[in-house]
Amino acid sequence: MAHTGTGFFDRKGHFFKTARDATVSDLAALLGQIGEGESLAPGIAYMLLERRTEIERLFAEHDLMLEEEAAMKAARGAELRDNIAKLPSRPAN
Repeated sequence: MAHTGTGFFDRKGHFFKTARDATVSDLAALLGQIGEGESLAPGIAYMLLERRTEIERLFAEHDLMLEEEAAMKAARGAELRDNIAKLPSRPAN
């Protein structure tokens, strides 16, 4: 007898039984061919999904460091601008 079920599709339209498998497929496609022969991308994609929380935390920390770096560069630029004095013009000989 026929019955209904739930399935998931990756961005290429391939059918998967679980959302995890569809997401791993999309991540692997995003990574592309890694290594020679059979690609390592599916295994790496699976690890990325498994370690998502830690990876998101790392990216959040990275974003904070970028903000701090930009603020330090801006402060250094302001210090340099404050330390520059315009010399008076010399009269032409």
